[in-house]
Amino acid sequence: MLELFLKSFLTLFVVMDPVGLVPVFLALAGDRPPRKQAQIARKAVLVAGGLLVSFFLFGRGLLGYLGISLEALRIAGGILLFRIATEMVFAHHERETEEEKDEARLRTDISVFPLAIPLIAGPGALASVLILAAEARKEPLGYVVVLFTVFLVLALAYFFLRLAAQVRRALGRTGVNVVTRVLGILLAALAVQYVADGVKALF
Repeated sequence: MLELFLKSFLTLFVVMDPVGLVPVFLALAGDRPPRKQAQIARKAVLVAGGLLVSFFLFGRGLLGYLGISLEALRIAGGILLFRIATEMVFAHHERETEEEKDEARLRTDISVFPLAIPLIAGPGALASVLILAAEARKEPLGYVVVLFTVFLVLALAYFFLRLAAQVRRALGRTGVNVVTRVLGILLAALAVQYVADGVKALF
């Protein structure tokens, strides 16, 4: 049970990268009043949480309907996460396109897009939740552990968003980059493990 918790926490924390959200959040909402920033952060985390929990509860049924095996999902998720990891390590971590950035600057409500989707609940996070849900079936309280981990990481994301200005001042740009690169290395290792497990199960 402890192993499942640690794996779930590490995977989701690295994929969501709450520390890496700080500069993006400040770029999008840094010029708004503190009260408005709090509302944006709260709504973004709630929307992302709803999407992640929905994928956790109903994702397996969706895969079955589409005829996608869990092993195929592991391999695809691993490849996707490895791509994200390389971008994090080499400082090219872009969670949205230039067109999405331009649209976000013009939107009044940025909490749903791009903060909740794709910054917090992006493709990597959604794939990870589906894989963790499958692994949770092997443990008596596995679902409870993974859901608790999802809520814990979302709470940390909210914490970092609420204290974005203070976190940036404390860590500085270099500190944020160092944390992001370390998380990227860990994510690359997890991605390789996902692919290895998927290939082993298939063949």
